[in-house]
Amino acid sequence: MKFAPGHLSPDEQVALLAALRAALAEAPLFTPTMPRTGKPFSVRMSNLGPLGWVSDRDGYRYQATHPVTGRPWPPIPERLLTAWDEIGGYRLPPDACLLNWYEPGARMGLHQDRDEQDLDAPVVSLSLGDEAVFRIGGLKRGDPTRSFRLASGDGMALIGDSRLAYHGVDRIVPGTSALLRKQGRINLTLRRVRRG
Repeated sequence: MKFAPGHLSPDEQVALLAALRAALAEAPLFTPTMPRTGKPFSVRMSNLGPLGWVSDRDGYRYQATHPVTGRPWPPIPERLLTAWDEIGGYRLPPDACLLNWYEPGARMGLHQDRDEQDLDAPVVSLSLGDEAVFRIGGLKRGDPTRSFRLASGDGMALIGDSRLAYHGVDRIVPGTSALLRKQGRINLTLRRVRRG
């Protein structure tokens, strides 16, 4: 794993947030559901780029259109593409950027990112808003884990041996950032889905 604390300056965070608000006007947040149970996630999400990750009764997958509006996803902002190069250093650009909105009380259970064809590419993540308690383990669900906080502007990458590590968000720490109008956290996860 590669950790890049404070990767986005305060001014960059404000500019990126403005770009994300414009993108969400085109591709509003939706609530994904678990494939087998139909249980809703505690986070709402949207996507940017040619492909977007969705989850519903038909399973986990990437698709080119928003599941509610049916429209293509908005493009990935330039600052995120630059962060992909700076943190991930991969030869091909990302073709998906998952935007997760965590309200206070939302969490993300331990999981692997393995729905991509190109598992050599890193998974690059950037945080905006309140701090998150992030947990990462090993390649097996029962492996020991460690936790640390991700603050607004922090970046990280699951890269190399950590690419398929189990990871999740245990909780959000409300009131730890003044970036957003209300308490919560935006997580942006850049991925290379397709090979070559």
